[in-house]
Amino acid sequence: MTESTRISARIAAIAESATLKVDAKAKALQAAGRPVISYAAGEPDFPTPEHVVEAAVAAVRDPKNHRYTPAVGLPELREAIAAKTLRDSGLEVPISQIIVTNGGKQAVYQAFATLLNPGDEVLVPTPYWTTYPEAIALAGGKQVDVFAGADQNYLVTVDQLEAARTPRSKVLLFVSPSNPTGAVYSPEQTKAIGEWAEAHGLWVITDEIYQNLTYDGVRAVSIVEAVPALADRTILVNGVAKTYAMTGWRLGWMVGPADAIKGAANLQSHLTSNVNNIAQRAALAALTGPQDCVEEMRQAFDRRRKVIVAELNKIPGVVTPTPEGAFYVYPDVTGLLGKTWGGVTPTTSLELADLILDQAEVAAVPGEAFGPSGYLRFSYALGDAPLLEGIQRLQKLFS
Repeated sequence: MTESTRISARIAAIAESATLKVDAKAKALQAAGRPVISYAAGEPDFPTPEHVVEAAVAAVRDPKNHRYTPAVGLPELREAIAAKTLRDSGLEVPISQIIVTNGGKQAVYQAFATLLNPGDEVLVPTPYWTTYPEAIALAGGKQVDVFAGADQNYLVTVDQLEAARTPRSKVLLFVSPSNPTGAVYSPEQTKAIGEWAEAHGLWVITDEIYQNLTYDGVRAVSIVEAVPALADRTILVNGVAKTYAMTGWRLGWMVGPADAIKGAANLQSHLTSNVNNIAQRAALAALTGPQDCVEEMRQAFDRRRKVIVAELNKIPGVVTPTPEGAFYVYPDVTGLLGKTWGGVTPTTSLELADLILDQAEVAAVPGEAFGPSGYLRFSYALGDAPLLEGIQRLQKLFS
């Protein structure tokens, strides 16, 4: 048996998460004493709100949470998710069409696994989050990239989607606000894309994990609110991780048509059974408790967003569109490539990311993790002081 056949080809083909890899490297350098400032991880730097933590503490002491509960989630939590889905996504669903998952990643994986047959194509607006390609491939699907650059504010058009559509196209992935770009589709753009998907009988998987983190009065309109007829062919993915600073609690969910949710529920019953009950009780407190903490975090992100965009755009050769959602900026750095900086001449954003980590002790994720080269992703979910200092290091390096 050769080394390459010891494990399945399907699993061997999975790439490590690029964002987690860069973040781990930055943390290792920090642990070794280097003053690295990392913009790599996509997680709020705030603690989980106190009332959520207290709900978890109480849940630990309640013996009913020490036992198996329904694989699809606690009924009271699914009721709260249904209320949020109606409020924020404009979709009314019974709790039978909701599954609580171990983070948004499990919901993404199960959505693709439920819908795709081998060879089915998924239209993926690009740049994209690093997990989508692996989830699509594991389900036997084929990813079809539809790229929009900084000149389009990273927003694809109906014409681009139509040009990429083939008889094998089955699913459209729709993400607004976006990771990695922070781009938000306008209500008009969302409606146009939704109507196009409906006209061609496509399924839609819409990742709404950042829907409550928008700025400048912008609202991320759900595609099922813009085009209600799509509800029977749409799976919504969401969770508490980003809005409530609960990345480590691993609590997400999926909402969709009865047949798709039934299939995904069967899968989850064998894959994980129920999500940790303590995390479920904490998520219930997050969704039903005070929301002022959410607004305070959103305002802090907004302040940081303005600073990082302004400071990055002071660097000649860097073009940073202003994001309207999430907590990332995605500058076009092609103007820095092919030039010599500190004795090094990077030709790709991967090489550029290595350069700035080595010479400026700043960690960012290269565009290759999200699609084409020529871009860097910076998370601004870190403290105000290190956020500014890191960009000032880059200003000095590229002066």
